[in-house]
Amino acid sequence: MTIAVVGAGFSGAVVARELAQAGRRVQVFESRPDPAGNCATRRDPDTGVMVHTYGPHIFHTSNEEVWRYVSRFDQMMPFVNRVKAVAAGRVYPLPINLLTINSFFGRTLGPREAAEFIAANCDKPDRAPDTFEEQALATIGRPLYEAFLRGYTIKQWGLSPAELPASILKRLPLRFSYDDNYYDSLYQAIPRHGYSYIVERILDHPGIEVRLRSPFDRAMTGGFEHVFYSGPIDQWFGCCEGRLAYRTLDFEVERHAGDFQGNAVINYCDLEVPWTRISEHKHFAPWEQHENTVIYREYSRAPKEGDVLYYPLRHSRNSGTIAAYMELARREANTTFVGRLGTYRYLDMDVTIAEALAAARRHLGR
Repeated sequence: MTIAVVGAGFSGAVVARELAQAGRRVQVFESRPDPAGNCATRRDPDTGVMVHTYGPHIFHTSNEEVWRYVSRFDQMMPFVNRVKAVAAGRVYPLPINLLTINSFFGRTLGPREAAEFIAANCDKPDRAPDTFEEQALATIGRPLYEAFLRGYTIKQWGLSPAELPASILKRLPLRFSYDDNYYDSLYQAIPRHGYSYIVERILDHPGIEVRLRSPFDRAMTGGFEHVFYSGPIDQWFGCCEGRLAYRTLDFEVERHAGDFQGNAVINYCDLEVPWTRISEHKHFAPWEQHENTVIYREYSRAPKEGDVLYYPLRHSRNSGTIAAYMELARREANTTFVGRLGTYRYLDMDVTIAEALAAARRHLGR
């Protein structure tokens, strides 16, 4: 019998490829007109710039196997994400580092002095922080938290940082050096021909049939040996336990002559500025030359019916609902839930690929 894979993003594509290479017949169902999910890329017809259709994606990993895997399908071009932040009318580097600290406080501190200075400004809780706000106040102190994180976080997630889990902040480094590389990963790159090219090549196997514009639901499982599902977990179960919370994004797309902001990503931290960041896409491919430019002005909001879902929104109020769906998924026969939406977790691309490889191999008994 054939195996069904629902979703043609990285999760679905990697699962399908592993199964097909093992001799299984696979049908991939994708509701959109093109594969690659939210990491899709395309050439802008007006400027020739490679655009990240659903917002910026930088591939970064320290997982050697995952790095070798993606490198099979395209040339991975080294890329360091050097994010800037606008706060109270001034520009700073992110993540928070020695230059950020010295510029913000008007000091010339060395690494040890800066560490002591920040520690003196931090809360000293008698337990491990539970929330984003508690984690921030215990890690960077109130002045930096208020300037760089509070407003941006409210705009991004639509909740007070006091309602969000501490784990979100733990993704962001704090450095007492002038290193402004946004990531700590060993490998950091963007595919020369874009993410859609990689996903299309992963899916290019005689054992894989890709069906675009083809939604798939739970009622269709009977004709398949097994289903790998990467869509929203609550929708698979008909939202029987209630709807889970997500965030979606809106983009205002603008085209300009020359260079708009001189950097790939600039965050806007002040709550009064309605957008969260501006990305200038030609800077994600510095090996290319373009006379004109494309920018995305990005806004985050709660989704409406039919919107593209970007981020699972875990918070204290929906923990019971999440647990209920995780138990339903555990008991669901002949179905494996994968990916960011299928497991309701915030996953980077490398983790998505690693987990997809592992899920396919478990099914194959490896």
